[in-house]
Amino acid sequence: MNPRVGQIIALLQPSRTVPVTAWTATSRWSLTPLRLVILCFGLGIFGLGDALLVQATLGNSPWTVLAQGITQHTPLSLGWATIGISVAVLLAWIPLKSRPGLGTIANVLLIALFLQIGTEIFPVERHTLWIRYLYVFLGIGLIGIGSSLYITCGLGPGPRDGLMTGLHRATGIRVGRVRLVIEVAAMGFGWLLGGQIGIGTILFALLIGNSIAISLGLVRKLSTRESS
Repeated sequence: MNPRVGQIIALLQPSRTVPVTAWTATSRWSLTPLRLVILCFGLGIFGLGDALLVQATLGNSPWTVLAQGITQHTPLSLGWATIGISVAVLLAWIPLKSRPGLGTIANVLLIALFLQIGTEIFPVERHTLWIRYLYVFLGIGLIGIGSSLYITCGLGPGPRDGLMTGLHRATGIRVGRVRLVIEVAAMGFGWLLGGQIGIGTILFALLIGNSIAISLGLVRKLSTRESS
C-alpha cells in the first residue's frame, strides 16, 4: 500500500468513543476562552451543515420526519412535536445518567442561529442534482465535525447527542454505531407514522454516525491528552 494512502486511512480511522482532549472541561459549567471558541465554532459549523441539508431539498432529517409523523396522529404542530421529542429525549437521559450543561443551552441557541444564517447564505437547490447531493454530503461532514468539537468541550451535549453518548457509555457499543441505530430508528418510526422521507434522509441516517466517529478520531489525534 502507498504510504500516503496508509496515512490517510489511519487519519480517518473512526473513534470508538468520545476522546478526552486538552480542552475538555472537568465541569459542565467551566468555561474558558479556548473552550468558548471551540464550543461556538463547533456549534456554528453544525448549524451551517444543517442548513445545507435543508437547502438541498432531498429530504428532512430523521428527527424532523419523526415530528412530521407525530403531527399526523396528534393535534400538535411540527414545531411543538419537535419540542415534545426533545423533552422526551432529555427524559431518556435520566436512566443513562447524562447531565446537561452550558453546552446544552448553547446547542439550542447557536445551532438555530447558524441554521438561519446558513439558509440565507446557501441558495435553495432544486434543479441541479449533483449540487443537491454535494449539499447533503457537505452537510453531513460539517455536522460530524461540529458535533465532535462541541461534544469534546465537555460542557454538555444537545438532546440527541446526549442520548448517543449516554447509550454509548451504558452499552460500550462504538459511538458511531449507537448514532446509526438512533437515527435509523427515528427515521423508521417517523415513516411508519406517516412522515415523509427522501434520499437525503436516508443518507443522513446511514452516514452521520460514521461522520461523527471519524471527526472524533481526528479530534483525538489533535489532542495532547489520551482518550477515555
